[in-house]
Amino acid sequence: MTGTSAALTPPADAIPPVRHPDAPAPGELLGAHYAYCFGCGGGQPHGLHLEARAGEGVTVTAEFTVTADHQGAPGLAHGGVLATALDETLGSLNWLLRVIAVTGRLETDFARPVPVGTVLHLAAEVTAVHGRKIYSTAVGRIGGPEGPVAVRADALFIEVKVDHFIDNGRPEEIQAAMSDPDQVRRARAFEVNP
Repeated sequence: MTGTSAALTPPADAIPPVRHPDAPAPGELLGAHYAYCFGCGGGQPHGLHLEARAGEGVTVTAEFTVTADHQGAPGLAHGGVLATALDETLGSLNWLLRVIAVTGRLETDFARPVPVGTVLHLAAEVTAVHGRKIYSTAVGRIGGPEGPVAVRADALFIEVKVDHFIDNGRPEEIQAAMSDPDQVRRARAFEVNP
């Protein structure tokens, strides 16, 4: 990134990230953490439907196809949608650490336009951990996983307790998620909030 702020630079005593022993295996599709998540959920008709896969170490890869619903300028992806794709991919990293975390800061650079119909190939990694702070970086490429860089971001995630969602979410959605008879879906709805 050009000009990353000091808030996104890990302190000298930050530690390297450690993949949790129960993290999904490399290559495993992570799936949506919540059906109605705009980034990864299948329940959002105009969402990104981003699909992330666990990588080696504390890395993930993801893809999403830019549709006409994601336009800003005619025929081009909206910058906010691209930032959302980066945020969603970066948030997926928390599955590998097995922590509940939320975005504290996200700085994005837009290197080139992304046309409608393009598959955006994203790669992200955790670079350091310091207490509750998780430092990470991501890049989005067009034309393939090794294609030209279109967008990149650095992020700071903050580990939180599940109460963060229960205390701040809209009661109807919280109750619906907590009442889900599927224990796995119920737990995953609150595990990660990119």
